[in-house]
Amino acid sequence: MAIKIRKIKNQGKRTLSFVASGFDKKKKPEKSLLFGKNRKIGRMSSGKISVRHRGGGHKKRLRRIDFECKKIDISAKVIVVEKDPNRSGFIALLVFTDGEKRYVLSWQGAKAGDKIIFSRDAEIKKGNRTILSRIPVGTEVFNVEMVPGKGGQIVRSAGSAAIVMANENGFTQLQLPSTEIRIVPDQCMATIGRVSNIEHNTITIGKAGRVRWMGRRPQVRGKVMNPIDHPHGGGEGNQPIGLKNPKTPWGKPAKGLKTRQKFKASDKYILRRRKKKRRK
Repeated sequence: MAIKIRKIKNQGKRTLSFVASGFDKKKKPEKSLLFGKNRKIGRMSSGKISVRHRGGGHKKRLRRIDFECKKIDISAKVIVVEKDPNRSGFIALLVFTDGEKRYVLSWQGAKAGDKIIFSRDAEIKKGNRTILSRIPVGTEVFNVEMVPGKGGQIVRSAGSAAIVMANENGFTQLQLPSTEIRIVPDQCMATIGRVSNIEHNTITIGKAGRVRWMGRRPQVRGKVMNPIDHPHGGGEGNQPIGLKNPKTPWGKPAKGLKTRQKFKASDKYILRRRKKKRRK
């Protein structure tokens, strides 16, 4: 895989970069696995904005991704690795021995012709999916279930992987990409390997227009607004916010306030919290 930089034709393309390999650029998506998308980005069913700075963006269709992987004990072959405009990692098109085709999250190093299987007794190799109790300690896994049979819910973004730390008392300890250590039932399924497109985080956007293509509208700092519009607003020139702690436009504390519910039921599954990030 390689990151390429555009030829410098203007200032916007001076640092713009993109992923140029790791997927088939010529293959069109499987029509039977495509469906339309209702464009109500950032809005509730009533049409009211619930998430600011969302909207527009390039038109794209969703790929039906199989996170549950319920075709157990049926071997499959990778036809092609494709780029999905709706997610950071690549996706792999599989054809099973019974002729059915499905999209799954692609693992790092996947290529056309690879053979995999989803099974409780699957061999421990990249792309195969099996229960956590059979996966050796130190193995990288992704698309991990949290409830047996529900389908993969965590570790699905580009380049991410959880590490199996231990298997005991019917649970498996996983170190998540955030460094949090959590236990999940050892009968949950997980795919062996790491999600593809590891270099996703090294991409440089390059220009504001490219962010608009992604469906993200411009944001404005609160400190440059008027006092009526934002608690940080007002003052002559470039002023500090004038508050002990930053606030949202609606006066609620922001940046650093812990929002996780106290005594949440799932707290018992967290053995170690993630490490705090140092502010620059």
